[in-house]
Amino acid sequence: MTDEPPVLLTRDADDPAVVVLTLNRPARYNALTVELKSALRASLALLADADDVRAAVLTGAGKAFCVGQDLGEHAEALAADPGSSFNTVVEHYNPIVTELTELPFPTVAAINGPCVGAGLGFAMACDLRVAAAGLKLSTAFTGIGLTADSGLSASLAHAVGVPRAMELLLLNEPFSTDDALAWGLVRTVVPPEDVLGSALELARRLATGPTKAYVEVRHAVRFGAVNAMPEVLAAEGAAQARLAHTEDHAGAVADFLAKRKPTFHGK
Repeated sequence: MTDEPPVLLTRDADDPAVVVLTLNRPARYNALTVELKSALRASLALLADADDVRAAVLTGAGKAFCVGQDLGEHAEALAADPGSSFNTVVEHYNPIVTELTELPFPTVAAINGPCVGAGLGFAMACDLRVAAAGLKLSTAFTGIGLTADSGLSASLAHAVGVPRAMELLLLNEPFSTDDALAWGLVRTVVPPEDVLGSALELARRLATGPTKAYVEVRHAVRFGAVNAMPEVLAAEGAAQARLAHTEDHAGAVADFLAKRKPTFHGK
């Protein structure tokens, strides 16, 4: 047992507008229990309401990012009542992914170690990903007779295309971070000791940008991946109209005309 909280929220020392969200069960490779999932939901709710946060990094404590569901706890739930053993999908996994994808600022996953199952789903729910060299990642679900959760059936298909997503989910073959880089799943692969620093550098860069525009980009890309062009064009126009009322847009236009470097405040 440990008195450590299951999720850590810390401010970046170099830029307090950047928050690091750390899954904190290192002895179990950050396997997901009800306690950890509930704490993650509570942390994401805090971040969603924080006016002074402009970017976040999601990572794992110790040697792993997250190896997915704690199967010991799942086995106990199956033994107690198979009919309710998957309530956690509706109560935890679906809300966590939704909350990650609806945060009002950009997010970066710092994949510092093994990233499996729902852990991979959480990483894919972030806007950008940085990964450690030499890692293996896996979907894992069919290995225990399940289909995907945490949005992976969509996020993988959008990222790598339907044929490769089918291959990754059906065959459950581990793939390397070099594969992930070649397929566009991650932005960069760095030495393990540089993962968090690289992710923080990226988050700091995003935090100084037009965060309202970044959120609109996030929604536009995800909407555009599954809708026809007329609907995409209409959604883009509506987003542009919303951004027309932001201080960031008006200020950046004025700065451009005055030949100044724009400064963004997320307003």
